[in-house]
Amino acid sequence: MNQQTQNSHKIGTDLKRAAELLDAGKVVAIPTETVYGLAANALDEKAVKEIFRIKGRPSTNPLIIHVGDFQQIWNYAEHVPTAAVLLLETFCPGPLTLVLPKKSNVPDIVTAGKNTVAIRVPKHPLTQMLLKILHYPLAAPSANPSGYISPTTAEHVYNNLGDKIDYILDGGACNTGIESTIVGFEGNTPIVYRAGTITIEQIADVTGQANLYSGNQHLAPGMSLSHYSPITPLLVTTDPDQLIALNVAKKIGLITYNQYSNCLPKEQQILLCKNEDFREAARNLYAALHDMDNRYFDLIIAKQFPPSAIGIALNDRLNRAAAPKP
Repeated sequence: MNQQTQNSHKIGTDLKRAAELLDAGKVVAIPTETVYGLAANALDEKAVKEIFRIKGRPSTNPLIIHVGDFQQIWNYAEHVPTAAVLLLETFCPGPLTLVLPKKSNVPDIVTAGKNTVAIRVPKHPLTQMLLKILHYPLAAPSANPSGYISPTTAEHVYNNLGDKIDYILDGGACNTGIESTIVGFEGNTPIVYRAGTITIEQIADVTGQANLYSGNQHLAPGMSLSHYSPITPLLVTTDPDQLIALNVAKKIGLITYNQYSNCLPKEQQILLCKNEDFREAARNLYAALHDMDNRYFDLIIAKQFPPSAIGIALNDRLNRAAAPKP
């Protein structure tokens, strides 16, 4: 079987095949509006263990479960605060994950032994159709080796995990492009554990108040200090030109926005967006990191975003990608 034939066998849009594999306890990659997920029956401990094995993910890192509509959240959450209901009514389905007290039907392996569960309703139409076919929720972290750049196309998944999974449901390029905003609650006050394209300002507009988590406990997925990382060393800076000058002997790739740098050839740069359209930058960020990581640069430099709104989420991903690997 040549590579093209093998690729076409592994990647497709066959919902029936994806559902049959999931029913059999297999792991399938699925598209969401954020990134591709590595999915299995969230109520099947053996299937969930396969997610951890395939990713090489520490068992201490909880998973997000995905359901078909927000009414199903009450099937797995013991309590849903009023503020959470307001957020669901405003942003669901969409790139929002809520951390809520879990019911006993959610296996401890999914929640890393915590008494809370991270849960969301994905917006991608193909995965919404899949969830309507199934009779259980899907546990689905990003479909990549643990710690590596998240995948936003089926090809990203295939290149990194294609030999370890039976099927990749191809929903095209993810149109949000970075992981969901994760929100927990202290009483009725939303606490943003992981920034995303639903911003803390938007959450506060809906609920009246929201705080950004400032502790160092691993309370939800995506909170590891080192995450989303390319193999190529990555540096994040407000002044790319200065860093380029300090590393003049190295072959450098630059990820930037608004305008190219005059210090490097354009073919060594990726412009994530123009006119500060940071939603476009979010859609393009991981694809840019994958591209740069495959071009044998000595160093990748990324320009830091303004620290507000979606810029907070983009900087979060870049800073975790640049952090020293454990």
